[in-house]
Amino acid sequence: MKRQGQLLEKIADLNNLYEAFYKAQKGKVNKSCVCAYREQLQANLRILRSQISSGSVETGNYRYFTIYDPKKRLICATPFPQRVLHHAVMNVCHASFEKHQIAESFASRPGKGTYAALDKAREYNRQYRWFLKLDVRKYFESVDHAILKKQLDRLFKDQDVLLIFEKIIDSYSTGENKSVPIGNLTSQYFANHYLSVADHYVKETLRVTGYVRYMDDMVLWHNDKESLLDTGYRFRDFLEKELDLQLKPFCLNATTKGLPFLGYRLFSDRVWLSPRSKKRFIDTSRLHACNLQTGLWTQGEYRDHAMALVAFTEYANAREFRKNVYSKLFACEE
Repeated sequence: MKRQGQLLEKIADLNNLYEAFYKAQKGKVNKSCVCAYREQLQANLRILRSQISSGSVETGNYRYFTIYDPKKRLICATPFPQRVLHHAVMNVCHASFEKHQIAESFASRPGKGTYAALDKAREYNRQYRWFLKLDVRKYFESVDHAILKKQLDRLFKDQDVLLIFEKIIDSYSTGENKSVPIGNLTSQYFANHYLSVADHYVKETLRVTGYVRYMDDMVLWHNDKESLLDTGYRFRDFLEKELDLQLKPFCLNATTKGLPFLGYRLFSDRVWLSPRSKKRFIDTSRLHACNLQTGLWTQGEYRDHAMALVAFTEYANAREFRKNVYSKLFACEE
């Protein structure tokens, strides 16, 4: 694929920087750091343009916090000026990353997403007898800086842009020059691109027709169990050798048993919530009800949070489950 060049001027263009600012502030318009940046917007964007043009962009200085939903993760909050930088870079570089993706990759891509991945997985579940689910062990922590930089060098020829990428990559490490920080826009692109070479290996070398990837959650399908297992071993060897990634133990089963994927259990004719998703729904619903009852939330705030929580369950056959949870919850409160 032809490498992209002469991108720095487009990244530093003021119109692009304004667009990056409005994307970066989405959902954060009332935060103090955003308000302060907005008050001196023109001056701040000119400073950013100068930094981009000179290659002296600021990186790092993350704020760290831990979340436990759906599992324990260390989140790295990027300072707001750097959020603007990341959006400015990806506004221009998005198309280059996108060209290297295959149709069966669904994470962090416009027009794709969780439910598109689930729909495709259900389609393959109806076509094949066996599935093999693969998951990378501590994926974001395992991304190798040197390998990622080589991948980006094959994608871009503009050395100034590569220098910005290099500074962002080097701004965070968990040891041995590995890891990209969870929470960065650039990390989503880096992590998705890092495995794109594996996508091409699966489709073009292993010739797998039934395949779906959502970030590091990958599923392969086949009608022959032994052939599928052999393909899985070859794929595992490729990931270890070429990307220095370790897989968790294989999950091999018949499609009639249901595929655990992205918080659901997928069958050919129905969808269930996974046990973890059910627990998350119950626990979060209790917290929402408590916030309402204690006056921390208004009725409107409670409704907005509850609707967002319910929306996740609506993809599954979960009406009775939701009804039982809410009936027991509010019966207890009475």
